[in-house]
Amino acid sequence: MAFKYAIALTGGIATGKSTVASLLGLGGLRVIDADAIAHKLLDANLAWVEEQFGKKFVKNGKVDRVKLGSLVFSDHAAKTKLESFLHPLIRNAIEAESEKQDRFKFPYLIDIPLFFENSAYDIKDSVVVYTPKEIQLERFIKRNGYSEEESLRRIASQMDIEEKKRQATWVIDNSKNLKHLQAECEDFVDKIKILYGR
Repeated sequence: MAFKYAIALTGGIATGKSTVASLLGLGGLRVIDADAIAHKLLDANLAWVEEQFGKKFVKNGKVDRVKLGSLVFSDHAAKTKLESFLHPLIRNAIEAESEKQDRFKFPYLIDIPLFFENSAYDIKDSVVVYTPKEIQLERFIKRNGYSEEESLRRIASQMDIEEKKRQATWVIDNSKNLKHLQAECEDFVDKIKILYGR
């Protein structure tokens, strides 16, 4: 059975989840990246994307994720179509990877951006990378170059970060600088190791 030792790593857009995943990996925790799996599966199903959405969403033998992202964030039907196709494939791939990790009988993280939104994974514990909304917006605009309106729309497509924080087993605070984030990650790794006697 999958997910026995899994901890869901989640957060919101631009809260710093990828940075935290890297830092926790450096701290010795294993991480399964749902986004990386999704990107791989998307490119593997290039023909399906082209057939469903058109040639303009494919560039240099890969899915143009930026273009496809703009479409699915502005068109609910397109988003539903893509998710209905992709999510079961992602889940199967994550489940297979999870079964391998469970053999070590020690916690590992599954980086799942929409963990609370989709309730698709039977994982008991979660850690949320938290950033207050105003910092989240600021970082997202800076990182992606979108307008404030577009950025707010994308952030609003996910569950409110405060609600995720309330539902989390643990919270990693990313509201300050990198040094503070590193300390938060080290603290989390220590907690897990103490909990499992390592």
